[in-house]
Formats: sequence, C-alpha cells, structure tokens
Amino acid sequence: MKIVVSVKLVPDTNADKRIDPTTKRLVRTGVDTVINPFDEYAIEAALQLKERLGGDTTVTIFSMAPETGKELVRKALAMGADDAAMLSDTALEGSDVAGTASAMAHARQKIGFDLVVCGTQSTDAITGEVPGMLAESLGVPGLTYLRKIESDGQFISGERETDTGYQRVKASLPALVSVTKSINEPRYPSLKGIMGAKKKTIADLKVADLGMDGPAGADGAKTELVALSPAPARGKGRAENAADGADGARIIVEFLKEKKLL
Repeated sequence: MKIVVSVKLVPDTNADKRIDPTTKRLVRTGVDTVINPFDEYAIEAALQLKERLGGDTTVTIFSMAPETGKELVRKALAMGADDAAMLSDTALEGSDVAGTASAMAHARQKIGFDLVVCGTQSTDAITGEVPGMLAESLGVPGLTYLRKIESDGQFISGERETDTGYQRVKASLPALVSVTKSINEPRYPSLKGIMGAKKKTIADLKVADLGMDGPAGADGAKTELVALSPAPARGKGRAENAADGADGARIIVEFLKEKKLL
C-alpha cells in the first residue's frame, strides 16, 4: 500500500501574525515556520498503519510549499516516512481552498496513492475544508474526523468523531482520511531518523508537471477577500448579582436571548 500524507507548513502558532493590506494574504516572510501541528497526527497515523500492515507499505510526505520549506519536510521524513514530494511554484500563490485541493489532487495522481491521510485543519486558515475537497477532486471516498483507523490493504475503516460519540465508517481503497488529535501521540524524530532523512528523496514538482485544466493560483481562485478590518476591542465584562441559583439562571437566559444565542 502507498500511503501519502498531506503536510502543510504554517507560521509558528506562537508568532505574531498579520495580513498584508495590499495582497490581503497572511504575511509568511520573517516568521518562523513549522509543520502544521494537526498534520503531525496524520504522519503518526500513517506510520503506525505502515507498521501494522508491513510488507511493501510505504509512507510518502506531500507538501505544497515554497522550496525554502524543504528542511521542515525532512523533519517529517525523520519521523520515519520513506520519501517526499514537494509542489513548489510561485504560480500557486493566492490559491483558495478549491484551487489548493485541485493542485494537490493533480499532484497526488502524478505520484500515485492508495490512501491519503490528512490532519483535520491547519492552524493558519482553520477552514477544515481541504480534506473533503481533496477527496472530491480525487474522486475517492473521504472519511473525515477519524479517531481510529484500520486497514487490511483492501478497505479502510475507523471511528469518526461526532458531538454525541462516534460512527463506524468503512470504504474501499483508494480513499482519503482525515484524523483528529485524539488518534495518537506523534513520535519525536530519533537521531538515527534525523541522519537518515538527509539521504531520503524529495521529488520536486511544478504546476507545468501536473497537466492542470485551468489557471492556478489567484487567477484560478473562485473566492476573493475584498476587505478586512481589525477585530474590535473586547468590551468590559458585565457583573450581575443574583439572589439565588434560580435568579442567576434567569439572568443568564435573558443575556443569551439578548445576544440572540437562544
């Protein structure tokens, strides 16, 4: 089985972030970049699945990122993945979710896959839309928000988290899954893994290699950010004195109704 893990490179979650008022895009230069924390759970899930299946199962890291992110991709390789592919092209700048999913799908079809594993979301955009759109673009079943996965090489199954518990889901391969943070605890790269990652292959892909039907990047985007403004300053809290529990409950309900939350 060939498992391909989607890995996004994002600004450090502890770094100050700002939007360029001209391009209306997140400023990524001059900010420390890290592997999207949610994707580390996807890497671990893929590695554990490889260990259970054995045989000729492989794990490939895929990232749509600038070439400057190659060393971070090597960190993912140091965790135990076999090889990697990077789609690096300035033509992709300004891609929206649909464009990103389309470019990633074309790249996946070029490198081949049996199973695609994603994190649920990224810490920069936090849309959570890419896994579902990627599955649609690939034309394969998409099992999202899984807290547990199993495979026999023919099917992929697991437990999908819901607000009230979980659902048992199953699909034939090829397929795509996204995993939640409750699925595992990502491993740290060992010294042997770090040294070995330096020798592993990272294939370089360009838009011209993909045979995409339409334009890429901002020219192919179906959505546009037309305006932005800073979040308003948080107002002062409101203190209320309640005679008893029932009175306190009444005050809370009235407040929620006032805010149209009930």
